[in-house]
Amino acid sequence: MKKNLILLCITAVLVFSCNKKKENTEVPDKNDTIATEKPLTKADSIVNRTIEAHGGKLYESADYSFDFRGKKYHFKNNEATYTYSSEIKKGDSLIKDVMTPDQFERSINSNLQTLSKEDESKYSEALNSVIYFATLPYKLQDPSVHKTFVEETTIKGKKYDVIKVTFGQDGGGKDFDDEFHYWINKQTHKIDYLAYNYLTNDGGVRFRAAFNTRVIDGLTFQDYINYEAPLETALKDLPQLYEQGKLKELSQILTENVTNNHK
Repeated sequence: MKKNLILLCITAVLVFSCNKKKENTEVPDKNDTIATEKPLTKADSIVNRTIEAHGGKLYESADYSFDFRGKKYHFKNNEATYTYSSEIKKGDSLIKDVMTPDQFERSINSNLQTLSKEDESKYSEALNSVIYFATLPYKLQDPSVHKTFVEETTIKGKKYDVIKVTFGQDGGGKDFDDEFHYWINKQTHKIDYLAYNYLTNDGGVRFRAAFNTRVIDGLTFQDYINYEAPLETALKDLPQLYEQGKLKELSQILTENVTNNHK
């Protein structure tokens, strides 16, 4: 009897230990994991799908050059970091700008220049702006970007999701208070139109229509016709004015001679 009681106690201890070990090693319930994650908004889901349609993960290691308005531009991404540069020949001088997340430098004929804070800000913003538009929608996933779904609409018989984008002051750049709208084709998931308003230099409203869309080694590049609208025009009203021919064409945004430097 005593022997049986000892065996029973040992068995109980072993069963308890096994159950405890199972509890400690068991994979958490899937629903518990999901509950701790922040759910994607409709705007986030649309933008993520758009980034995928334009090139997706290829952006993270992209290394491309292109020409824009007489300057040679280069962007090289390495996941969370990047190097942007531009260069232009003026007379006997070769002016080169280089920007990373940590610094901006300008050199003339390989001689590093000492810049005022104002000039450094002006040149770096100009460089960043060109790369930003050339690589849309890649940067729309940055933490400083605030995205909102506006509506579904139709432009020239095609259906679009409209996404509003604003920027946080921390990481949003000098013009963080600008507002953008993107019209994303529901069939191709690519950006066909974009618009923005800005406050600098007395402010303005612009609407851009994409053309010459092409895919170069997996990344989508587009040119744009740039239109002007009257000040204080609501961005969501611009497609209707565009269809009615009431917007004034200002310029064309041409990204030319695009080269994949990995090849």
